[in-house]
Amino acid sequence: MLRAQYEKRGKPPQDVIRAVEFAKPVLQQGQVLVEVLASPINPSDVLTLTGEYGLLPPLPAIGGNEGVGRVAELGPGAAGPPVGQLVLLPPQSGTWSTHLVAEGKALLPLPNDADPLQLAMMTVNPPTALLLLREFVELKPGDWVIQNAANSAVGTYLVQLARARGIHTVNIVRRPEAVDGVREAGGDIVLVDGPDLAKRVAEASSGAAIRLGIDAVAGEAIERLAECLAPGGVLVNYGRMSAQPCIIQPSAFIFRDLTLRGFWLALWYRQATPEQRVQLLTEVAQLIASGKLRARVQATYDVSEIREAVAAAAAGERDGKILVVPRH
Repeated sequence: MLRAQYEKRGKPPQDVIRAVEFAKPVLQQGQVLVEVLASPINPSDVLTLTGEYGLLPPLPAIGGNEGVGRVAELGPGAAGPPVGQLVLLPPQSGTWSTHLVAEGKALLPLPNDADPLQLAMMTVNPPTALLLLREFVELKPGDWVIQNAANSAVGTYLVQLARARGIHTVNIVRRPEAVDGVREAGGDIVLVDGPDLAKRVAEASSGAAIRLGIDAVAGEAIERLAECLAPGGVLVNYGRMSAQPCIIQPSAFIFRDLTLRGFWLALWYRQATPEQRVQLLTEVAQLIASGKLRARVQATYDVSEIREAVAAAAAGERDGKILVVPRH
């Protein structure tokens, strides 16, 4: 049995983590042993390794915050899914591992015939996209939304969700090579970011009134996104891929009555009721199992290759997600 462990934080992130062996755990009352099938490496995971994320676990820690597995063994008095059932791994449970121990009653069963690689990514990026699309502005079929980092996992999910609801998307990417992938995902308009962005967006959308903007880049990119919004629009920031603060002129708020909001999924989960969390995850699982929601996978790595996996996830210009897939 292997797990990816780190005792310190720093840069580069791949240098602080390593695969270590551990003995098969003895199950206590109500516990189950889960064989991990797949777990993604998200930007938040990389920031956790460097110490720059908003929620840092105590050290030493096991990497990985989401994933799926199959119930391998039941402990004494364990309730919940039976042996062989595909399950969602508990959040923040150290999922970059071949096996983990969980409370049986806390495990959410998933469709056994669904793709485990796709389901492994369901607790962070798809809920983020779904909540960004529906929590801030009431959008109807025919309305428009604009987002940057449109080729990211969240961006690709958002394109698919919007298209299914009849909502048009303007999608901004930072390099020409990313355009075709977003178009293939269903993006209505795909443009490369630049200083004349607002003019090009207006021309491509025939002057559509865009009331919701979604920013994952920060820096000067958020100002360019703000310039594309209709008066009274809402701009939501959920990331800082530029590693810069949000740079936006006061005139956007004073003269155009824009609203700037922030979104952090961890906070939403913390404030939501258990019923709301289960409802959201069940909705996402059904969309993925039906094939209506998918994300690109660039590469998979065994737990023993965790340093290579983290390096690949931290690198720029990827075309898909990096996943840890234990070789059982």
